Amino acid sequence: MTIHTAHEALTAWQDWLTHEKRASKATRTAYLHDVSLALGFFSRHFGGDLPLEALGKLTLADFRSWLAHETNRAEKMARLHPGSRHTPDGHARSRARRISALRAFYRYLEKEHRITNPALTLLRSPRLKTRLPRPLTPETARTAPDGIADQTADGHFALRDAALFTLLYGTGLRISEGLSLNVGDVERISDDILFVTGKGGKERAVPVLPAVRDALGRWLAVHPSPHASAPLFCGVRGGRLNPGVAQRAMRQWRLMEGLPDSATPHALRHAFASHLLQNGADLRAIQELLGHASLSSTQIYTLADEHHLMEVWQKAHPRADR
Repeated sequence: MTIHTAHEALTAWQDWLTHEKRASKATRTAYLHDVSLALGFFSRHFGGDLPLEALGKLTLADFRSWLAHETNRAEKMARLHPGSRHTPDGHARSRARRISALRAFYRYLEKEHRITNPALTLLRSPRLKTRLPRPLTPETARTAPDGIADQTADGHFALRDAALFTLLYGTGLRISEGLSLNVGDVERISDDILFVTGKGGKERAVPVLPAVRDALGRWLAVHPSPHASAPLFCGVRGGRLNPGVAQRAMRQWRLMEGLPDSATPHALRHAFASHLLQNGADLRAIQELLGHASLSSTQIYTLADEHHLMEVWQKAHPRADR
């Protein structure tokens, strides 16, 4: 297929992300949304769909005009929705994400269509505040699965909810990873090791605690269709459980418990990592368990855990006892 315009290149990139890069659906959706906004701006700016070659001729001033447009749009949204999530830091993160998506698009253009643009490398991303993870306390994390399950009227699906949230805290899986498991994945657990496919299609081994195995066993005993290819966690109609259902269940529970908005399914993953760190686990081991590609992603837990840092300082520094 011959590519003539910027929007044709965007369509081709979508196909490349799906079949060549094998990017997740969420990544593809975010990338395409952000780059579509940029190309839409440039098309309006220049009075029509850009020829493919024009993408290599955009100047630093063009890119800065686009970024200024995004800033103005974000500020307008903040005025229309005061008190919402449209904060200055949120605006900066959105702009940084859009720059990152556009750079990824240009890397594809260079690789597949020999279109380069050095001006984009000169565009600075906004400075961002470091967002520290906000894990649940050990006691709250331990009681969350049963507390969430107690809200479920159907006893069978109460066992499902208990198993899901026990799994998330006991293994540190992302909710998407937990919900993508099939019954056969649990049946193939060997030596208390579960194999999980994470971001980028990378497989990792995750130890399974007895409490997690017990919760999964109770759910599988009443699973409506426990054949190997069936979703491990299914909805009332038998299909794979929608993440929104699990998120809503935890939201209802946190409201009853008076917990902050940060008490989400992902907070159980944060709790898994933070509680391992507090109890002396090696940072590299935590990185492997979480499936982080870079250790820097895992190191943020040391910043979040001030109590742990103080203990390390008191034990390690020669003059800490004075």
